[in-house]
Amino acid sequence: MRVLLLSTTTGYQLRSFGEAARKLGVELMFATDCCHTLDDPWQDGAVPVRFDDDESSIRAIRAAAADRPLDGVVAVGDRPVVLAARVAEMLGLPGNPPDAAAASANKRLARERFASAGLMTPWHFAVPVDADPRQVANRAAYPAIVKPIGLSGSRGVIRADSSEELVRAFERVRALLARPDIRARRLEADRDILVEGYIEGREYAVEGLLTAGEFRALAIFDKPDPLDGPFFEETVYVTPSALSRADAHAVIGEVAKAARALGLRHGPIHAECRLTSGGVFVLEVAARPVGGLCSYVLRFGVSGEISLEEVLLRHACGDAVSGVEREPDAAAVMMVPIPKRGIFKQVHGVQEARAVKYVEDVRMTVKADQLLEPLPEAAGYLGFIFARAPRPGDAEAAVREAHGRLRFAIDPAIALTRA
Repeated sequence: MRVLLLSTTTGYQLRSFGEAARKLGVELMFATDCCHTLDDPWQDGAVPVRFDDDESSIRAIRAAAADRPLDGVVAVGDRPVVLAARVAEMLGLPGNPPDAAAASANKRLARERFASAGLMTPWHFAVPVDADPRQVANRAAYPAIVKPIGLSGSRGVIRADSSEELVRAFERVRALLARPDIRARRLEADRDILVEGYIEGREYAVEGLLTAGEFRALAIFDKPDPLDGPFFEETVYVTPSALSRADAHAVIGEVAKAARALGLRHGPIHAECRLTSGGVFVLEVAARPVGGLCSYVLRFGVSGEISLEEVLLRHACGDAVSGVEREPDAAAVMMVPIPKRGIFKQVHGVQEARAVKYVEDVRMTVKADQLLEPLPEAAGYLGFIFARAPRPGDAEAAVREAHGRLRFAIDPAIALTRA
């Protein structure tokens, strides 16, 4: 079997897919928008594509797959989901309708479809990025949330409790969207900013699969740290969830409804939602798996011998995976937060952190001399800490203790000024 894997990078998450493919005997064909001037930096024969140019990308993929057909398509990350949908449609493979994939990666479109389907949705409106922030502030109720429409990972998401705070938040998001790396994406969604009502309540993540329109949850993650703002840095995911059976059923049911509202049909799902006293608010449903190295925390089978990537590749190849269940042990992952802006030099205490009971691994993904920025501008984390334990509380405590043993050397960033 041969599966096309579309990604915005050629990094760590793709290494996990490569390992899974070798285990299953599946051939992977990579397609990424990595730098065209590098000569196959990961030695994976990746097809260079541009996610702002579907037509040329489809031609490149068609040419690369001319020797023998593809059996499935998987998108890793938000930007590739539309191209993945178009490729699947072109090849007659199971996938999502392109317009549904586009809506899943656009917070304004998603809000509109959720509201039309009768899902609980906060008040919201979108305005051009060059709008007068004071006029925007006069339209809002408080507390409010200001966020980019096309970014993920809580990047640019800011809570405002007054009109003055909203003006500052709007200007900060506008400055973020004006950055060269974001402007280079050439996304229409980056021309607008979304303003919506703040939703009280605990936040949860759901990982699942759609098969011909039928949704199946693979795991519910608790987010034990309160995400009240002003920024919304996710740190710890824990599974299985401490939700009651009734609340878990409600969360899964609303995520399934939200996926249908978007029009999604087939493939991995990563959803975020908030449980309030009035019910479940679905924040987003992304047509892709959980990002970064977080997938490492999910293992399936009696002894945890099956990775999430194996499940996704089998599903893409048409195998039945309905009988695959998550392992019996609890698991937790900490996305190591960036404490301050500066130039990363080194980390101390990794071996001490790995020695914590129940900790399975500590993987630092930050590079020496890399410029670090905390949220809301941040586009990543310092690394990941993983733990497995008999109980969720033990796994959570383990990643927190391990994090406490890490010490980061971060030099101040030097500001350049013109003479």
